[in-house]
Amino acid sequence: MNHMKTIQRSVLMLCLGLTGILSAQNYFPGRGDWEQKDVKEAGMKPAALEDAVSFATANEYGGSRDLRIAILKGFEREPFHEILGPTKKRGGPAGMILKNGYLVKQWGDTERVDMTFSVTKSFLSTIAGLAVDQGLIAKTSDKVSRYIWDGTFEGEHNSKIQWNQLLQQNSDWSGQLWGLYDWADRPPMEGGIDEWKNRSLNEPGTVMEYNDVRVNVLAYALTHVWRQPLPAVLKEEIMDPIGASSSWRWFGYDHAWTEIDGYKMKSVTGGGHSGAGIFISTKDMARFGLLFMNNGEWNGERLISEEWIQEAVTPSAPEPNYGHMWWLNKPGDRQWEGIPEHIFYAAGFGGNFIVIDQEQKLVVITRWLEPSKIGEFMKRVYASLD
Repeated sequence: MNHMKTIQRSVLMLCLGLTGILSAQNYFPGRGDWEQKDVKEAGMKPAALEDAVSFATANEYGGSRDLRIAILKGFEREPFHEILGPTKKRGGPAGMILKNGYLVKQWGDTERVDMTFSVTKSFLSTIAGLAVDQGLIAKTSDKVSRYIWDGTFEGEHNSKIQWNQLLQQNSDWSGQLWGLYDWADRPPMEGGIDEWKNRSLNEPGTVMEYNDVRVNVLAYALTHVWRQPLPAVLKEEIMDPIGASSSWRWFGYDHAWTEIDGYKMKSVTGGGHSGAGIFISTKDMARFGLLFMNNGEWNGERLISEEWIQEAVTPSAPEPNYGHMWWLNKPGDRQWEGIPEHIFYAAGFGGNFIVIDQEQKLVVITRWLEPSKIGEFMKRVYASLD
């Protein structure tokens, strides 16, 4: 009997020890601070990690630091393109590398607030996920016209569109929002205005096309589902619980106002290629990434369901490298060679990235890195893992 008790005590102590190890691995920074680990203690190689950071700082995005100029140059092919929302001059390269939640390396001004462009889409996707988690949207295979009946989703084509098709950018929604036509947003290399606007529409769910007008239609629809401004939803449901600063902002176009329940509300954008979108610091981006690395939990509190995150990072049928506004490293045209296929990431104009590896408990934020260099940069980060 005593022998059995000894064994039981030993098993209990082993379990408690393992629990302590696991809890030590799941570090969550308090508001306003972030514990830093020695590179070796975090299980990484100092010289190799320094090489990765040096590569990031040496390969700054080549566009103007005056983002108004960079935006107009970057999207000059679009007919009628103009700046419709706020912009901000950017800083230099910056980034953070987290392992098990701990800060291992940072460079640049990580508290500077900058535009983040299409990284905003992954935040917008999360707002949709919260709507599903809370029953505001029953399921993403529902037709949006069941929820939004003001004409935005009427007609033979638009009435068929489902929430998941807006999230996967394969809806081919057709129309005009805030004075912008869907066909004028990132038009194909061939043809002209008459050909673009009179094109044959693709069946929803069959062809992925990156298009900010349609993303902004999603933001508009979600604003009406939540019946409140989306920045307020993000603040209350996500950013405050994860200890984000008060410095981030989420803008819409200057004229993008809608009325709900008698209240005038701004409908925000899912990107920044006509201005607006989320303006945020590297540190706040890192907190958002850490929430997803921990599969939607923050310090014991579940903020996003595991089911939603799984759905969000499932490849869409027409584009294996894209889920619900998260990029995926699956085999395809955008795969980063030599990098694990299980990672997923948010990406924005000018080289803004939040890269998440749940298996390695790794979060990498890099800003203003020449976009074509991200694969090589990530190879160097992985080479630093011991």
